Amino acid sequence: MYDKQSGTIFLGKSGDKKICIYPKMANRHGMICGATGTGKTITLKVLAESFSDMGVPVFLADVKGDLAGFCRPGKDSEDMQARIERFGLKDEGFAFDSYPTNFWDVYADKGMPLRTTISEMGPLLLARILGLNDTQSHVLAMIFKIADDNNMLLIDTKDLKSMLNYVADHAKEYASEYGTIARQSVNAIIRSLVTLESEGAEYFFGEPALDINDWLRRDSDKGTIQVLDCQKLINHPDMYATFLLWMMSELFESLPEVGDLDKPKMVFFFDEAHMLFDNAPKTLMNRIEQVIKLIRSKGVGIFFVTQNPGDIPDEILAQLGNKIEHALHAYTPAEQKRAKAAAMSFVVNPEFDTYETLLSLGTGEALVSVLDEKGVPTMVENTKILPPCSLMGSIDDNTRDSVIRGSGLFNRYSDYFDRDSAYEFLQRNQTLVEGEVPAGVPAEAAPAQGAKPAKPDKNSMSYKTAKAAQSVAKTGAGTVGREVGKTVGGAIGGKFGKTLGGNIGSSIGRNFLGVFFKS
Repeated sequence: MYDKQSGTIFLGKSGDKKICIYPKMANRHGMICGATGTGKTITLKVLAESFSDMGVPVFLADVKGDLAGFCRPGKDSEDMQARIERFGLKDEGFAFDSYPTNFWDVYADKGMPLRTTISEMGPLLLARILGLNDTQSHVLAMIFKIADDNNMLLIDTKDLKSMLNYVADHAKEYASEYGTIARQSVNAIIRSLVTLESEGAEYFFGEPALDINDWLRRDSDKGTIQVLDCQKLINHPDMYATFLLWMMSELFESLPEVGDLDKPKMVFFFDEAHMLFDNAPKTLMNRIEQVIKLIRSKGVGIFFVTQNPGDIPDEILAQLGNKIEHALHAYTPAEQKRAKAAAMSFVVNPEFDTYETLLSLGTGEALVSVLDEKGVPTMVENTKILPPCSLMGSIDDNTRDSVIRGSGLFNRYSDYFDRDSAYEFLQRNQTLVEGEVPAGVPAEAAPAQGAKPAKPDKNSMSYKTAKAAQSVAKTGAGTVGREVGKTVGGAIGGKFGKTLGGNIGSSIGRNFLGVFFKS
């Protein structure tokens, strides 16, 4: 709970000593680890509620469906009264309470639709979802570059498939500028895309795409808790991990540098953290390490939740200043080695054996070491964690639906739309090549039914003039449109607004002027 008097997060007690986390050190990141059933969820809830009470928005992934209770106050019981008495919480102002909550779900079953576009996901993260090898990943990166250079929006999978097929059909034309693009690699990417579509890609690649800045806005004195329901998504580990990494990356790229703040601007809790790093290629691992290292300067704190600290790479583990470790199992030599390594990472407390204590902790107990006011790790303490103020466990469907529809973001994200993008642009080009009559062209100007369109004389002045006009129109529309779009997008705020605005402006400009120059 948030201790307003001291301005700290009251996490638990070690004997009569209060164990607290300093809000200004929360963006130095942290971890919550421990075997199944040792109390990680309770610790997560206590921290998330405390940040919300401070006015700090929180994001967390609900893998088991047992974190939805934030939106309802906790229930009294004999066990709760005993814990309240044991911690002396009546004198601390403890009260059951609910918290402003938004529910999200990439499948739109148990929350508002959480979508992004192919372009915003980017080739690096998308290659991981698709399970591409190095060669295929490089080809995918080329496809993105070609689409970007030609101002073609990649919003959903049909856009990407159209772009892949188009570039493969014109590979020789692109080879000198972008490199060899093998049809075999393109076909492999398309097969992976088809598999992804069978897993529901039409739900999470599309628009309206999430504007991460919506998670930073407050409707009350409390920070909103954003809950991503992952009960279905967790069955696709690469997809789960990639979506969480994408959100972290979006936040990193959208926020300005702020330095050290009195409290974070936002806190992320990543459950099943090992999935973020499993089978990640070196380029992606380098990106993750960079983001985690630098995102603290943007005022964002990240807490990794996992069963064993060994699940987190050493380079990232070294950046986690606040450590909360529940009991670990050590039945095998390998487990014992990991548990000893975890114990050795703490500043020794002479009052107990860290390793033996780590193996014998009860449910709701943890070894805790945090950063003091100067950023120095404190001596490890055997800590009993406080109870949460909100409801433990899940909620019924009617309650969930009421919270979803009552959200101020519901109307913004509930309706899907499909605007003009690469698929539509390439379809129009194909229509012209095949000699079909575009809308608005007089019938007498069209070729006779069954006849092939007459081939233009490429040496004629009329042909050269028309092509030059088309080129000028495309370039001018793209340039003017991008500048207008960036201005509009800049008003939205952040890199996300400017990038999206530029692409929108370019597309609008190209389509508008194209009406006058198609021939």
